[in-house]
Amino acid sequence: MSALGVTGYREKVNSELPHLVGRVRKHTTLPIAVGFGISTTEHFKTVEKEADGVIIGSKIIKIINKSTSKEQRLVDIEKYCKEICHREKEEEIIPIDYRKETLVDVPNVKQMDYGNHATDSKFGKFGGQYAAESLMDCLDELEKVYLTAKEDPLFWEEFRSYYDYMGRESKLHLADRLTKEMGGARIWLKREDLNHTGSHKLNNVIGQILLAKRLGKKRIIAETGAGQHGVATATACAKFGLECVVYMGEIDVQRQALNVFRMKMLGATVIPVTSGSRTLKDAVNEAMRDWTANVTTTHYLVGSVFGPHPFPQIVRDFQSVIGKESKKQMMKKAGKLPDYVIACVGGGSNAMGLFYTFIKEENVKMIGVEAGGSGISSGLHSASISAGTPGILHGAKSYLIQDDHGQIQDTYSISAGLDYPGVGPEHAYLKETGRAEYVAVTDEQALIGFRRLTQYEGIIPALESSHAVYTCTELAKKLPKDKDILLCVSGRGDKDVISIAANLPKFGPKIGWDLRFDGGAETLGIQLPN
Repeated sequence: MSALGVTGYREKVNSELPHLVGRVRKHTTLPIAVGFGISTTEHFKTVEKEADGVIIGSKIIKIINKSTSKEQRLVDIEKYCKEICHREKEEEIIPIDYRKETLVDVPNVKQMDYGNHATDSKFGKFGGQYAAESLMDCLDELEKVYLTAKEDPLFWEEFRSYYDYMGRESKLHLADRLTKEMGGARIWLKREDLNHTGSHKLNNVIGQILLAKRLGKKRIIAETGAGQHGVATATACAKFGLECVVYMGEIDVQRQALNVFRMKMLGATVIPVTSGSRTLKDAVNEAMRDWTANVTTTHYLVGSVFGPHPFPQIVRDFQSVIGKESKKQMMKKAGKLPDYVIACVGGGSNAMGLFYTFIKEENVKMIGVEAGGSGISSGLHSASISAGTPGILHGAKSYLIQDDHGQIQDTYSISAGLDYPGVGPEHAYLKETGRAEYVAVTDEQALIGFRRLTQYEGIIPALESSHAVYTCTELAKKLPKDKDILLCVSGRGDKDVISIAANLPKFGPKIGWDLRFDGGAETLGIQLPN
């Protein structure tokens, strides 16, 4: 299996190929076969100079898919292979069996973490660095630069110098009417939705952009689901004069059309991903493929606390400003720490940013809210922790939505930002140790949460945040009035208004919300799932 997914065919061969093959040859005399996105005769000739064999996979699969019959497949594949190998006649193939000469006792490499880390790459049994060999040098360099920056007061001084631009510190206040309507515990809102670009995402983006500057990288790539990370990345790249490429699943491009247009206005190139489920998972796959091919010029600005080490730690540390501010603000405004902290969890960056400061505060309970979609029993959900099992995806071990054979399953949520089949490894660790609790909220319940915050506080939350709003308000009803709940409003809901309008004909009757878009759902240009 590949921890990063298949390589995929490309327009050019990885420029690091000679260096990588050279490193391998220092340790073996075995023949080396290389597959680096090869699809053209030019690619073949380039690889032929370095390797003993050439592996072609994705391009041949594409030819198979285009063939009209089984018989035609064989003809098309044979024709392609002759063309790419620049051979016009049959050649005798002499098989060589190296196995007898090269059998060695090796450890089980199925799930090995090959990194040589300056810091611990794991959270208990979760996390790690299950990445392609071609990325190891880049990941090691990133870790070293980050650890140096982390201990450098001038780095953090520069980071904080952008607080006015980012809109930090973000506000924290009592949701007095919402509290009154629920009739129980006090509900406090940490307003990450008021940040520049409309979510918590800019905290991490500005930090990683500053790291990219130290790395000398001029090209930034990112994945995005709901579009908020894409918008934040495009915004920062415009600010710092960097090239920006954003990968986004085709389905998410459709349901988050407004954010796609915002990214393009900011100068980013948005690439729709048409493979797989065409959602966030596949956008991450494509971003990692890009990074593998362009490691010398490109920084992959990962948007959440997932991915190979050191990304989960880097993103968490930049997002921890949420929890640090919240702790001080609660002491100032409430005179005590909250009894509960609640945040939505997809990859989990806003939740990890809130939770991290409170982990050692044993009296503060932490609740992460996942996307229950159409319900866990339906199979149409994105609740990795609530319904998943441990496995490896995108370079790290965590809880995943997968089958018995380890194959990643399609996920679903009304919220594009939570529609992901995994979760950050530190969240998996918090669940495993019992330090945090994780629950799943359905689409229908999320819309109830959305309506409550919108109509009781005049705050339109993102659909992602709305999942946490529902859990928060239901909990508040059950608690006495002297208890305090801190809710992270991770983003604003402007981006979701069209999607909500399209979904209300389906969900409105179920939740008693008789509101419809005058033009009709069909005029909104959104295709709802069956």
